Amino acid sequence: MSGIFHAGISGARGRMGRAVDQVLDERDDVMVAVRFDWGETPDLSLCDVVIDFSTAEASMALAELAAERGGPALVIGSTGFTAEQDARILKAAEKVAIVRSGNYSLGVNILIGLVEHAALRLDARDWDIEVIEAHHRLKVDAPSGTALMLGEAAANGRGHDLEEVRQKPYDGITGEREPGKIGFASIRGGGIVGEHTVLFASKDETLTLSHSAIDRSLFAKGAVAAAAWVRTRRPGLYDMQDVLGFRQA
Repeated sequence: MSGIFHAGISGARGRMGRAVDQVLDERDDVMVAVRFDWGETPDLSLCDVVIDFSTAEASMALAELAAERGGPALVIGSTGFTAEQDARILKAAEKVAIVRSGNYSLGVNILIGLVEHAALRLDARDWDIEVIEAHHRLKVDAPSGTALMLGEAAANGRGHDLEEVRQKPYDGITGEREPGKIGFASIRGGGIVGEHTVLFASKDETLTLSHSAIDRSLFAKGAVAAAAWVRTRRPGLYDMQDVLGFRQA
């Protein structure tokens, strides 16, 4: 499909919603049809795709509404979903195309691949893995969605599900670190846009893979690229690996 398409912005008054609005305004192949926030009732019939940076609850409700009416396609950037919300979004994806990602940065998605390959090659008996993330003081969930994606990549590299090897937060007298576990540390302060580091540590050396977001517009640009991609796709749940062509959609 070519020509101009029509997009909606969910969470339009939030930081990311405003950033998405600015990126869309700079493109000549898309028009913003609706802007709305949680509690408002949008006319989804005006949209080919909706870009959603709201809350887990609002995103789930939006996905179910879109599925009920057979569209539009969705790009979901919210994080902090419960297992039940995950399942309901997956169910909605049977009826509508959804791109969902904890991070829409190209650099982060490259980092995810590097982390998985490093974990595959570094023996868990010798190398500990810690994921460290930092965000602004207004972020409500921890670890971040991106940190969990990085943890999942590390766990996949070692042939495990993350929940099998996720280390509980360090607090008080915890005893020695159990080999093979993947730990997380979260920092919240000021206006930090987003910083993620994966530390591989052995007794003899450390390997650090990291990414820093300088401006949140990079996430908005990735989400808009995902919107242009997903609006013509069949129903299903996709991520940025699909959008970037790293796997067959």
